[in-house]
Amino acid sequence: MGDDMRKSRLIAACVLAFALTPAAYASPTAPAAAAPAADDAHMLELFQDVLKATEHDYVKPVDDKTLIQSALKGMLSSLDPHSDYLTPDDFKDFQTSMKGEFGGVGIEITSQDGLVKVITPIDDTPAVRAGIKAGDFITAINGETMIGQTVGDASKRMRGPIGEPVTLTIARPKVPAFDVKITRELIHPKAVTFHAEGDYGYVRLAVFNEKATQETRAAIEALRAKNPHMKGLVLDLRNNSGGLVNQAVGVANLFLDGGEVVSAQGRDPKNIQRYYARPGRKLDDLGLVVLINGGTASASEIVAGALQDRHRAEIIGMTSFGKGSVQSIIPLRGGADGAIKVTIARYYTPAGRSIQKTGIEPDLEVAQTREQAELAANQAFQFSEAAYRNALTVDEDKARKIAHKPAEAPPKDFDEAKGDFQLSRALEVLKYGSVEATPKLPTASVTLATADIIRANDATKAGAQAKTAEAAKPTVPSPN
Repeated sequence: MGDDMRKSRLIAACVLAFALTPAAYASPTAPAAAAPAADDAHMLELFQDVLKATEHDYVKPVDDKTLIQSALKGMLSSLDPHSDYLTPDDFKDFQTSMKGEFGGVGIEITSQDGLVKVITPIDDTPAVRAGIKAGDFITAINGETMIGQTVGDASKRMRGPIGEPVTLTIARPKVPAFDVKITRELIHPKAVTFHAEGDYGYVRLAVFNEKATQETRAAIEALRAKNPHMKGLVLDLRNNSGGLVNQAVGVANLFLDGGEVVSAQGRDPKNIQRYYARPGRKLDDLGLVVLINGGTASASEIVAGALQDRHRAEIIGMTSFGKGSVQSIIPLRGGADGAIKVTIARYYTPAGRSIQKTGIEPDLEVAQTREQAELAANQAFQFSEAAYRNALTVDEDKARKIAHKPAEAPPKDFDEAKGDFQLSRALEVLKYGSVEATPKLPTASVTLATADIIRANDATKAGAQAKTAEAAKPTVPSPN
């Protein structure tokens, strides 16, 4: 078989896989797909021409398969930060991670402007013990640069034989780049850890994997068995980067007496999928506080938003990440050719709020550390969904807060190394029954950002208010 024929069949196979696979998920009444337009055929020919030229003229030999996989990744990742092509190996890694057990160092990562960025280290893993933090950039792995590399490339290099070390080069604001040597372990990320805090319970939910709802329910039952008179509960969703939507609905269902948890709206505004809690009074004798921060994303924002809108919980901490989109994993040829992860919808809280880019704002804003309060007051663009250049937008007159003083931060006499200031304030809210009734602390003592940033913030608010006012004006018919 000639090279041209082999390439044509390879390209055709890729196109056919994309054309056929989604049909397996379509409604039986969906219309048949139209034949490709002439422009589509021309662009496919253009792709083949570029492939040929690259193979013939590039400075060193290149592999067709690698080129096409890279093209697929580029096509999808150009749409938004969360759409992607998963190679067969990437797809297997994804399936393993969702089952709650895999090998590596224990870091959730993403890609931002060609750099590999840490979303969050996973609880009780080598990464946490090594001091890796959310927002860190991984610039090299074992001395090999990660600049311009994909999340899949970085994941492959971090995973390896159990017991062998891997060296990560970390870039972090305000400090010189440094190396961290981490020994790989078999990662068993616990979805849930818990303990008693006096008369109150504390449940830490780290990830929405397949065990999240089951383990959360078991933790609450264990706490109540130990203390039948438990007065309230803190649900800690800080640095929870999300996971499975059905598990988010399941966790919210533990606290809600029926009603909507979240809705998802795709391309067609009429096609809205709604998720509901099952009716029945559950744990309504327990006060509930949810802790969030900038690492609280996706499925964890669904839970926080639902409990806030339904007035079931008080939300304490810092504004969440702002990932308000839903991705579907679509295997190609049963996974033999990998899979595509594609954004199919935006999700909305029960009150109809989209949190895309803006995040969930807490009922009581509390910085975890004095350093965090300084960063919030002096960095216009925090690590969040809004920082992505190609993040999806929302049709709302709402913008994420930029540089501002947090309402509260640890006072100078608070020992940040030993204490958890956000948790201490959450317990105070449980004690007093609500944020409104809880005695407030002095506003965080930090130096606010420059006047230019303050004016930009004011201009953003003024623009949103002007749009709202304009929309509220009565419509006056034009003369014919």
